[in-house]
Amino acid sequence: MIGKLQGIVDYTGDGFIILMTHDVGYKVFTPEYLTPKSTVSLWIETVVREDSIRLFGFSTLAAQNLFNQLTAVSGVGPKLAMAIMGAIKTDTLLSAIATGDAKTITSAPGVGKKVAEKIIVELKTRIGGTSLNLGDTTGTSGALPDLLAALESLGYRRLDIVDMAQKLVAANPDADVSKLVPMALKQISGNK
Repeated sequence: MIGKLQGIVDYTGDGFIILMTHDVGYKVFTPEYLTPKSTVSLWIETVVREDSIRLFGFSTLAAQNLFNQLTAVSGVGPKLAMAIMGAIKTDTLLSAIATGDAKTITSAPGVGKKVAEKIIVELKTRIGGTSLNLGDTTGTSGALPDLLAALESLGYRRLDIVDMAQKLVAANPDADVSKLVPMALKQISGNK
């Protein structure tokens, strides 16, 4: 089995790269955007099927572990796991699983409500709070969904606001939504 590859990105395609390592070009599927001609080091997950052998590459072991966790969920294959990881940042995805936020997971292409709920049910206890760096989520669990709902009702896309909202709620654990919304709007307008 191939565990890790280091080389130069020779070509980037739709969801894959050709990684040149010692005059051999490996086709590696990756959720990350990698710049052509850059030198990269990727942790490799080899998936063997009856009709194919595919290499999936990740820049961190945590991302590789998340991929393995996702593909262990019934109904989630490597292709769907890559689509999820390509659309949602790792921290955002872990937070969505830990807090039961199916709406964020369904924002990935090809993921419906049933699959998102299945991911949450099967992975929530395994991923839990150990992979998250959000502080105490018990006090913030009520404020985050309300803040996201309020910002979405103002026309903001969930994927664009979820990271900022999580950090804002974690930094202000005692604040309610009426105080968090103006703070969020100020941050959003400051980022433009």
